[in-house]
Amino acid sequence: MADTAPPELMTVKETSEYLRIPLPTVYYLVQRGQLPAVQIGGRWRIKRSLLDRDVLRKEEQGGQPTVLVVDDDPALQALFKQFLKKAGFGRLVVGSGSEAIAMARKQKFDFVFLDLKLPDVSGDEVYSQLKAIHPDLPIVVITGYPDSEILSRILSHGPVTVIKKPIEYDQLNLAVKQLGHKGATETAEA
Repeated sequence: MADTAPPELMTVKETSEYLRIPLPTVYYLVQRGQLPAVQIGGRWRIKRSLLDRDVLRKEEQGGQPTVLVVDDDPALQALFKQFLKKAGFGRLVVGSGSEAIAMARKQKFDFVFLDLKLPDVSGDEVYSQLKAIHPDLPIVVITGYPDSEILSRILSHGPVTVIKKPIEYDQLNLAVKQLGHKGATETAEA
């Protein structure tokens, strides 16, 4: 066995270890079509090359800016996916704070959209941990509670862009442009 290259098709467990995220999260992402997977004999296999190219966006490959969206609301996740695809961004959408922190440890994102109300970790804690990992990471806070204590704690770190729910397409476009990216111009001209 001279060939020591890692396998192209990984099991769900191998993917969990590779991405450093919990096993149930891998199943969740595979079932929602957010990881490049195929079913072989009733078992999921994840393609390592597509995972590296489309999800992790290895920095040496360059390419489009990458965005991490942290929100547990399926309707908002769909809105973000649609918008970010039209804006030409690589995107990873997760539903919990622990997933967001794990992904930030694995890769550098160009910016993050962060909901304050998450099922596992409070938004200000996720904000602090993301900033500890990548101090210069731009984070846009999304919230339905603009007067919350959580937001007050984040604002104590310094100025931050805040988008109030319900979120509209134009708000996302403006936030992206304020961060120095082109946004989804084809919808604005229509």
